[in-house]
Amino acid sequence: MIRTRADCARANELRVEELMKLTLSLLALLGLTGCVAETPVTTTTTEVTRTVTTGPATREVVVTHAPPPVRVETRTVSPGPGYVWTNGYWRWTGAGYEWVPGGWIVRPQPAAIWVEGHWSARSGGWVWVPGHWQ
Repeated sequence: MIRTRADCARANELRVEELMKLTLSLLALLGLTGCVAETPVTTTTTEVTRTVTTGPATREVVVTHAPPPVRVETRTVSPGPGYVWTNGYWRWTGAGYEWVPGGWIVRPQPAAIWVEGHWSARSGGWVWVPGHWQ
């Protein structure tokens, strides 16, 4: 039997086509086995915050997880004589703590003193007491 170039080309095309089908089938099979191999995950949700109303207009958010340790920051050069450095702090976002870096703020009056904000331990968790001027 004598084969022509057209016959050989057609035979090669069929082999390439079969090889591609086989490759796609194997990839699909491997992809599906990855899905089947997953194990179920059990998720436990715990109460992280609760809101406590202590007076007519006062609300506290009590966070049940203690804040991380305060970071040590390098204080930059003051932008001027009327500025006061405020240290950074951990802010509660509702889902976790986020670091707020320290910075310089303008003193409102020459005798004003900045009282740093801090986390205060309360029954059942931690409450943020914001910084303020005295």
